[in-house]
Order: sequence, then C-alpha cells, then structure tokens
Amino acid sequence: MYAIVEIAGQQFKVEKDQKVFVHRLATEEGKTVSFDNVLLIGDGDKFTLGAPAIDGAQVGAKVLSHLKGDKVIVFKKKRRKGYRVKNGHRQALTEIVIESIVASGAVKATKAESEGAVKATKAESEGAVKATKAENKGAVKATKETAKADKAKPAKAEKPAKAEKAAPVKEAKKAEPKNAVKKEVEVSENLVTRAEHRAEDANVEINIDKVLHSIGTALKADADDLKLINGIGPVYEEKLNELGIYTFEQISKLKAADREELSAIDGITREKIESDEWVKQAKALLKDKK
Repeated sequence: MYAIVEIAGQQFKVEKDQKVFVHRLATEEGKTVSFDNVLLIGDGDKFTLGAPAIDGAQVGAKVLSHLKGDKVIVFKKKRRKGYRVKNGHRQALTEIVIESIVASGAVKATKAESEGAVKATKAESEGAVKATKAENKGAVKATKETAKADKAKPAKAEKPAKAEKAAPVKEAKKAEPKNAVKKEVEVSENLVTRAEHRAEDANVEINIDKVLHSIGTALKADADDLKLINGIGPVYEEKLNELGIYTFEQISKLKAADREELSAIDGITREKIESDEWVKQAKALLKDKK
C-alpha cells in the first residue's frame, strides 16, 4: 500500500517504513506526527482518490532528526555594472519515517500538528529577515548608545552631590562594567568586520558576527597553538584563524549554535567538534597555560 500525501506544502509518494526528508517540522525528535491531507491511496489494483483529500485517511510518521540540507549557492551578476552578489542557503529539513497508512476511520490531527510545518517555515524566513535587519541596524545602535552614554555621564556625576549617602559606591560599581563593555565592543566590532571580509574572500558562508559575539574576539598576536587540540591540524587551524578564532579560550566558549555555524567550513562539522571534544580539550589547555 502506498499513499500520496501533502507534508509541509510538498506532495510525497510514501510507503510504510520509508524514510522521507521534508521541510522542517515543529515536532520534536522522537515524537510521532500525523498528516490528514491524503490525496490518493493505492493498494494493488485498487485506488482511492480524494476530492481533494480522502475523508478519514491518515499517514502516521515518527520524527527521526532535524538537519540542514546541502548548501545551494545563489550568485547574481550584472555585467558592466560592478554588481556581484553571492549568497549561500542550507534548507532546514526534518527526517521522518512512515509508520502507518490508514485508509479510513482515522481521527484528524490537531491544528497545532497540521500547522506545525507551516509555522516552522514562516518562523525561519522571518528569523532570516530579522537577522539581516539587526545586522544593518547594528552600527546605528552602537552610535546611539555611545551618544547616550556621553550625555548621561554629567547627569550621573551630579547625583552624588545632591544625596551624599551610599550612592557613590553603587555608581562606581555600575560605571566599571559599562566602560569595560564599551572597550570590548569597540575592539570586537573592528575585529569582527575584518573576519567577515576574510570569510567573504575565502567564500565561507557563515554568520561570523554571531559566532564572535558569542565566544569573543582575540588578536593574532595572542594566538595559541590550536594544533595542540586533537582533531585540529594545520589546515583547520588556518581556516579558524581566517575567521578570527585564535585562542583556546574562544574554542572553550563554543556553544551548540556556534558549532553548527562552524559546520559551514569544509571538513568541519558539529559532530566532529563534539566527538573530538574540542571544548573540553581547550579548557584543559587553558588550565595548563595558567
């Protein structure tokens, strides 16, 4: 028995125990999901055709994993205009296995399950738009914050003069982290832009701005020998250095999202980083270094 069912806006011909890659679903890994929009069911020489869907028919499946598809390069060029734009895209997918095909008498899935795929795809597209808007507005926000900080300095200086209590100690404590954040932002933004240019020259499609804001930035003069980490050779070290990753401290701060971003580098995957325990090794090397 086979069925033609619509899943996340796509039509698939499925059979029992068949594995299918569909657009990202909102269902968690290991849980089951059902699809009611069954267009056709075939069993030998018998066919049941819906108008457009078959009432009571249902396809049950289990979510195996969430992953990303192969990278697709989108290149645009206008000759004699100096216009060249190169972008990469990896589609968010979900791997499912078909567990059952019911021809009639099935209970309809809830709205949350049936609309899960649509919401997930919409959330991804909106997230990409928000990310680009946030990057474009980053410089404007930074200038506004510095301007506000400059205006707020004299006002803060007048407060302890009016009320001479324990306020000066609190203000001194607050002023120190603000100054420290400003220095970090000024240094990191400069290094991040350099890393972004190097990534573009190397044709590496990665959100290096997000990664470096998560793990911090470092100067090339302070670089550690990353080859001491098992799994990082001279080639991988050079590729990481191109993206502004020089020290053990940066490697030790890699989160799950950062490891996923680094999978854009040829030869480096999230599974490799986790299996070789880069983070654990980097922390141990930091202790030995101190």
